[in-house]
Amino acid sequence: MKIKTKDFRVPEGDKMKLRKWDTKVDRLYKSKRDYKKTLKKHVGKLSDLQRMLYASNRYAVLVVFQAMDAAGKDGAIRHVMSGINPQGCQVFSFKHPSPTELQHDFLWRSTRDLPERGRIGIFNRSYYEEVLIARVHPGILLSEGIPDAPSDAEAVWHERYRSITNLERHLHCNGTRIVKFFLHMSEDEQRKRFLDRIDEPEKNWKFSLADIEERRFWDQYITAYEDCLGATSTRESPWYVIPADDKKNARLMIAQVMLDIFEDLKLSYPETSDKRHDELLEIRKQLKS
Repeated sequence: MKIKTKDFRVPEGDKMKLRKWDTKVDRLYKSKRDYKKTLKKHVGKLSDLQRMLYASNRYAVLVVFQAMDAAGKDGAIRHVMSGINPQGCQVFSFKHPSPTELQHDFLWRSTRDLPERGRIGIFNRSYYEEVLIARVHPGILLSEGIPDAPSDAEAVWHERYRSITNLERHLHCNGTRIVKFFLHMSEDEQRKRFLDRIDEPEKNWKFSLADIEERRFWDQYITAYEDCLGATSTRESPWYVIPADDKKNARLMIAQVMLDIFEDLKLSYPETSDKRHDELLEIRKQLKS
């Protein structure tokens, strides 16, 4: 069953109310076996399309993942992108800025890691952190030395939204296609996953007290995400709100969105010129002899 991915796409200029967006929808798979079979099929198609992307050398694809803690970003990246040639796909995670990075504008460190033509770049968190965690924790903004911040913090966020959309529009015009996923998980589901991390020894390493501290700011994060998604989802670089309470469902949705993005590129392998064809025939003769 093909997923109607447009149902999860944030319209441009939308006034977001995340509480009206589902965190769980009907299962897209009949069983665990059916899930694995469908995901494997999607991953195989993505692998073929990635090779074509590399061979054609016309476009780059940037995939952005944002979510609350424990929403399943790492697992989605690992499962959906598992079959893609590592030479054509790179994953970057953005933690707290280093002292050097703090001396530059907020987009500087991520633009260094943008994908080249023919490749897929994945940002596990991204420059969007600068309008999310920096908004929830004003001290971060202070450390960045922004003029007029935080005395006029609202103006800072709107300017950053504009900087982000301008950057993404520039990238789109120059051949980078951008797709952005927000893994939308309920507060209760996060609580269950945190408990699993405590109760299951093999998951203990995933748990951090900082996660519990951040959980206290749930409502503030939801507000920050609503404003951010509404302000920065565009026709060229859309946000998709993926219901993430069911991890398997979420992975199938993400894989389908990726396939849709690639299909829109109408990729093909480069055609061989007559001159090149004659050269290959001559080389073939030499090899045969």
